[in-house]
Amino acid sequence: MIHLLRTLLLCAAATVFQAYAQITNEINFGIISTESSSNLKENWQPLIDEMQKRTGLKINAFFASDYAGIIEAMRFNKVQVAWYGNKAAMEAVDRSNGEVFAKMVAPDGSQGYYSLLVVHKDSPLRSLDDMLKNGKNLNFGNGDPNSTSGFLVPSYYVFALNKIDPKMHFKTARGASHETNLLAVVNKQVDVATNNTENLERFKTKFPDKAADVRVIWKSPLIPNDPLVWRKDLSPELKKKVRDFVLAYGTGADAAREKAIMLKITTAGFQASDDRQLLPIRQLELFKDKTKIENDTAMSAADKTAKLEEINRKLAQLNTQLAASK
Repeated sequence: MIHLLRTLLLCAAATVFQAYAQITNEINFGIISTESSSNLKENWQPLIDEMQKRTGLKINAFFASDYAGIIEAMRFNKVQVAWYGNKAAMEAVDRSNGEVFAKMVAPDGSQGYYSLLVVHKDSPLRSLDDMLKNGKNLNFGNGDPNSTSGFLVPSYYVFALNKIDPKMHFKTARGASHETNLLAVVNKQVDVATNNTENLERFKTKFPDKAADVRVIWKSPLIPNDPLVWRKDLSPELKKKVRDFVLAYGTGADAAREKAIMLKITTAGFQASDDRQLLPIRQLELFKDKTKIENDTAMSAADKTAKLEEINRKLAQLNTQLAASK
């Protein structure tokens, strides 16, 4: 009886806490670690301040040392809204009760950006083929495992399609943020590293002299623009305030000043979006898994057939969803 009473009291307390959390008018806004927290705060804080002023909510910027920290923070409701790359957003949707509600618009109006491989301007490497041929002599700077452009896209287009494991292919391979990888290339601490067009543009603005030492040797197919994600259980009232601010910002009478603020985070504004923008990223993940299984010589034929059939089934479902979303 005592145990039952304790359980009922705990359930009631949890319900009260959840209800309280929905009416506190406070939101933690997660920002993925593409570069140092100090740089991210400098770039994002003006927009966070504007959001707080316009919505009447208390908005707290939340930083973590890696992408997983923001995903896990959303999972445990320490973060309610976040800026992610597409792969990290997919993880947040699948594991952290997340939902895409908006996406960035590139300064040039384009619908996406590109993953890159970069080297020092003095490097003898001139192409992807050069890098693949000389891997054993090269130190490689990979991206965060939850980064779309720094990890997922090159994992498939550069490595999976060429049947290469980067951990085995290079002299050394280690993961880091976009900015850290660029600085490592500039300082010749790595021979080649992943990056993306958005981050490289920010780097050119912030460190023009250093950026002059960076050269691109490979560019990926187009990647959809970064999404904004909120927890599904955020109250409708808070969702409306956040959505209304995000979609209207940069479109009113003060548009020029607002756009200048947004350019600090390499965007010209935001458009409405939803989880469907993650479908191509899900395809990419499955293609990568499929290639890995096909190249696995230790797996039994029966297991390989079963796993490939399951992946093909999922790919067919995604193709159907993509076709319906167009």
